[in-house]
Amino acid sequence: MATFLYRLGRVAFRRRWYVVMVWVAVLGGMGVASSTASELPPDSGSMPGIEAQAAFDLMQRRFPGTSAEADTATAQVVFVAQAGEKLTDVGNRVLIDSLVNEVSQGSQVAGVVSPFEAQAVSPDGSTAYATITYTATYDDISAAARDQLGAAVDRARAAGLTVEVGGEVLASEPSIGGVSELVGVGLAAVVLLITFGSLVAAGLPLVTAVLGVGVSTFTIFALGTVLGLSEASSILATMLGLAVGIDYALFVVSRYREERANGHSPREAAGVAVGTAGSAVVFAGLTVMVALAGLAIVGIPAAGTMGLTSAGAVAVAVLIALTLVPALLGFFPNAVLARRVRKSGVTGVAGGETTGSLRSRDNAGTRWARFVLRRPILVAVVSVVGLAVLAMPVAQLQLGMPGDEAKPTATTERRAYDALAKGFGPGFNGPLTIVVDTRGSDDPQVAVRTISAKIADTPGVVFVSPVKFNPARDTAMFAATPSTAPTSEQTEGLVRRIRADRPATESGTGATFLVSGTTAVNIDVAQKVQGALVPYLTVVLGLAFLLLLTIFRSLIVAFKAVFGFLLSLLAALGVVVAVFQWGWGADLIGLLQTGPIISLMPIVLVGMIFGLAMDYEVFLVSRMREAHAHGESARMAISTGFRHSARVVAAAALIMIAVFAGFVGGDLAMIKMIGFSLATAVLFDAFVVRMALVPALLTLLGERAWWLPPWLDRLLPHVDVEGKSLRRLMAGAPVSTAPGHESRNG
Repeated sequence: MATFLYRLGRVAFRRRWYVVMVWVAVLGGMGVASSTASELPPDSGSMPGIEAQAAFDLMQRRFPGTSAEADTATAQVVFVAQAGEKLTDVGNRVLIDSLVNEVSQGSQVAGVVSPFEAQAVSPDGSTAYATITYTATYDDISAAARDQLGAAVDRARAAGLTVEVGGEVLASEPSIGGVSELVGVGLAAVVLLITFGSLVAAGLPLVTAVLGVGVSTFTIFALGTVLGLSEASSILATMLGLAVGIDYALFVVSRYREERANGHSPREAAGVAVGTAGSAVVFAGLTVMVALAGLAIVGIPAAGTMGLTSAGAVAVAVLIALTLVPALLGFFPNAVLARRVRKSGVTGVAGGETTGSLRSRDNAGTRWARFVLRRPILVAVVSVVGLAVLAMPVAQLQLGMPGDEAKPTATTERRAYDALAKGFGPGFNGPLTIVVDTRGSDDPQVAVRTISAKIADTPGVVFVSPVKFNPARDTAMFAATPSTAPTSEQTEGLVRRIRADRPATESGTGATFLVSGTTAVNIDVAQKVQGALVPYLTVVLGLAFLLLLTIFRSLIVAFKAVFGFLLSLLAALGVVVAVFQWGWGADLIGLLQTGPIISLMPIVLVGMIFGLAMDYEVFLVSRMREAHAHGESARMAISTGFRHSARVVAAAALIMIAVFAGFVGGDLAMIKMIGFSLATAVLFDAFVVRMALVPALLTLLGERAWWLPPWLDRLLPHVDVEGKSLRRLMAGAPVSTAPGHESRNG
């Protein structure tokens, strides 16, 4: 592996023009392909294997036109009376009728149901709503149709009526990151500049990462409709691709500078950098891809597409680090070195240290390593206890899918949600849909009436709508409105109670029923995610353990890596619960509404955090393994690994934190939560687990940390991450210490 990558790096350095042109051509080709492709759809609501989905599928089969109706857009125009007035008053009624008539004449409007005709007025007369049905889907509603509705609402407001619009027709587009995302990239640039002391060295990882994200994003848009990809999956791929793209390039450039300091010529240094740091990049990227691709096996389509697209973005980042980065180093062989090194005219310097003093002088990494070596028990105990305390809120984790209630109060859809909840009760925004299959019943009408009455008598149900039969009279459906909000624990308990009482409810009717609706879907999805977490963790951790075992050839090191990941994962989830569910410090990140944790977030987070955690494990411990394989003692290898890698790993972690934190400023709840959780997890994993717990445990274990049974050593493939074969290949290679020793053509 190391030898092959060494040769690849030298070829990319020498044939740099060809490499750059190939990547530019790939970017351009994917850009053209994406421009002709259809827009990515929103995430599919399909969730196989849950009762709510089975009920929805039954409705689609038995009720003609249900599928088409479900795809068309609807909107609820909500009216609220002024204090001391009622909407049934003559003046308010005239304004409402006028708005309904005006909206009914709008383009793409199939019909409008007046609140007075549909009996959609609250008992106290303070709140009412009119339902608008469109002939097009949300994505296909024209700007003119939206403007017509907005203008009618504005005229009613100007006349003194409080009017809000629920649904997505006039919903504001959520920002993904915006200015905060640019700030995150800017902070990453500052970290790179401080780390390298060179504008070119700082800019190179940013340029290659952006190009990689461009290739990934264009590919996703080009193939999105064919592969069933979604908008959210492209956002996550962008987030992760940008972060790992910067980090992978950072490690190759850093190793290149180190090899120049060791006296190698530019092309040789590029080859060695790709052969050594590139090997770590390959296995780190492979670990990330295994974790992300594993999301496809959990049976949740949305998580699967997110994982596969993100894995593809990581694969592109790895290829760019191995080819484009050494090619660009060929254009700037000396410009990537620190300014004082270029001024000195001697490239045998790293950070101001001459080659001879490189191993003898301390840096922050070796000073920290020495502290851990002296106090390993203290460091290990503090790390484990601290992370365990942060993980405690996980015990109160509540999963769900927040809707309009989680949006800012500045949006009309949030105000419409609040008005309906106040006027008609908190459960009005989340009715349960009961689908009754009467094919086994002698009298379908009596059977459905019996089931409807029993569900209406269930504690927590405040209203049951009239029954609607399909034309064949073998299926019926009705709505049951809970007394509590859609995301409350009481509503979840109500759904479970209705299902638990199913045998008694169905008894003697010959019919069967299923519970669906948005609220039931959210409950079922949360339950499915919880059930999928354990098998997913088992598969991913098992595969990653084998991969790390192959890389480090140590049972204990591989096990420790997995253990450390679990600690940082639980701590990150604990902080997410404290902030997003309990509201601790919510104002600091612009979180306006607390609530349950998005159902898909934990399982997506597991895949992404595990991959990122293994990045730091591979980058840091591979240098220790390399030093130990070349004859250093276990304790000395720890110090050597920190001397060469601690600063770069810290910079890489800060860059990822900055990039992920940039997405916290967005409005999209899923992206905001994942951005925060990833930034938090990287903070814990890089600076607590990898920088503190890992060296502490390695110190306590000593030489035993690198033990591997001989029989297992024979079974495992040898991948040579530490570069033994590369050292043998380079044994007689001449070196140069003068800048510009090679021509610009290598």
